[in-house]
Amino acid sequence: MVASSALAQTVNFTTCLEEVRSGQWGTIGGTDNNGHPVSNISEATAITYDLCVRACGSGSESFNWNIFSQQFTWFPAYLALVSQLPFGARTRLDNFVSMLLAVGSPTLAAYSLALTVINGHWIAQRFSHLSYPNVKNAVKILSSLQQSPLCVDTEDLASLVVLHANDEFWEELAVWLNYVHTWSIAAVASILWVVIAYFFTVVDNFTGNVVTYSTLNSNGQTVGSVFLWLLPVVVAWLQISPKCDSERVHQAMERANKFAYVATPEGEPTLASNVSSKRAIYLRKGAGDSLRRDEHITAPIFNYSRFLSWTFAVEDVYSAFREASQKSESYQPVDSATTWQSGDRTSRIRPANRSGSLPQVVAYIEPAFKPWAFLLEGDGQARRRVQWGPGVVPRFLMASLVALGLTWGTVGAAIVGSWFVPTKGIGCRAGSYIIYGTVATLVWMMLVASSFLAHYSAFTATVNGRYHHTKSTHLAGIMSIILRRTGKFLAALNAIWIVLACLFQFSSFFDRCLCNSSVFSLGKNAFNAIDLLPSDIVGLNAPWIGGVALASGTSILFMGFVNILINPVLPD
Repeated sequence: MVASSALAQTVNFTTCLEEVRSGQWGTIGGTDNNGHPVSNISEATAITYDLCVRACGSGSESFNWNIFSQQFTWFPAYLALVSQLPFGARTRLDNFVSMLLAVGSPTLAAYSLALTVINGHWIAQRFSHLSYPNVKNAVKILSSLQQSPLCVDTEDLASLVVLHANDEFWEELAVWLNYVHTWSIAAVASILWVVIAYFFTVVDNFTGNVVTYSTLNSNGQTVGSVFLWLLPVVVAWLQISPKCDSERVHQAMERANKFAYVATPEGEPTLASNVSSKRAIYLRKGAGDSLRRDEHITAPIFNYSRFLSWTFAVEDVYSAFREASQKSESYQPVDSATTWQSGDRTSRIRPANRSGSLPQVVAYIEPAFKPWAFLLEGDGQARRRVQWGPGVVPRFLMASLVALGLTWGTVGAAIVGSWFVPTKGIGCRAGSYIIYGTVATLVWMMLVASSFLAHYSAFTATVNGRYHHTKSTHLAGIMSIILRRTGKFLAALNAIWIVLACLFQFSSFFDRCLCNSSVFSLGKNAFNAIDLLPSDIVGLNAPWIGGVALASGTSILFMGFVNILINPVLPD
């Protein structure tokens, strides 16, 4: 009978404890639910890990369909909510990768979202003091293009900003990018399903239904908490309505650029299409660009990769508008040979003040110096070094803090809910959530570091008029690619891991001596609490309430943060 019990594929801990209490496995190894040895083995409510493996076996309890079906019913609600995340990439593979990144690293998903909101608020503040025509449309357009590989050609930018002939470009592009990702019935249903699922799971834990050993270890509150970050992220993206439809954004840019004019040496502007295929504002094409590949994927979760390049594009446009605003406020017309014409109610700056030849237009936005760029002389070569951009560090730190808070608020709630279930400590359930949160944070760190290295690798040195990469920039490019690919691989594994961990919890796979004895934290003192007392169940109320408060509280704070910064006041 001893051999058959030890070699059984599945175990029954209740039956096993009865055998131990009867003295069948000796008188050593019985404990109470705090791990203290009992003097009389018949009074044991728990057993040491060594005795558990010897008496009960190393397998798991048998699969219980009633328990699995009750808890698993709500799990698809969270997975269905993933489908409501914004995608919009050109290929299905890129959309699938963005889904894996979101599930595998909620930190990255929350970071890109927070960064998008912060950038929108920052650019509105950045342009708020400017008074040149089209500033408001410029802010709308640049904010909408955070999901795209935005580029600015500074040679043609002067004409786009200064010439009154380009007013139609700014107006049309702002209109074509002003489409809304609506709150569909499917999105609302998915959100309500998750809210109801989490509510009922929490209520179920406090109604006295979860009182048995098996149901206690398979309850779905921790699963609901670990996926609760999806709710504020999905709702926030629906509020932001990111312009991430690749085809639509490219079409908008192409249509608007048909109205773009450039100044000529003779002074009469002409359509840019008559001069060349270059445009002042355009979207970078990604063919063969392995270093900046993520920048070309318009799914919003990849906004982390466009943070620095987008900032520099915005700064180029801002510098042009700033210089034009300062000169117009001083009543300086573009053509210095003419006099300033005062505006009226319909036009503060008359078109005549915004006309001139190409040299005059370029000079109108040329600053005395660029505070964000400088030349470093040395070793017989002129080396252009570009800083990381204005306001990058505060925005990065704020987005990081918010993203980490949401991740560890929800994952931490799941850890708390599992930690305090007897046996208290780190078992397979709490351990799986710790692994999930840690890898999610690591993926975020690797991909963000990759984006910074990719930006640094674009720095070049000029030797005899030719551009060359230095050893440091070349190495940065290699490290960027390695970190990006490794981070994506880990994110995919982490997404698979958390789904399997939830299924293991529902299917009793984790109901085994190794998991229930909290071996990972208790070590040699590990024990398996089997016969739970009423006081043990009551003692779970505090950590469960704390977990619910932590998960829901961080989610609400995240939503509050988004709603404070969303839809900033645009310049007049």
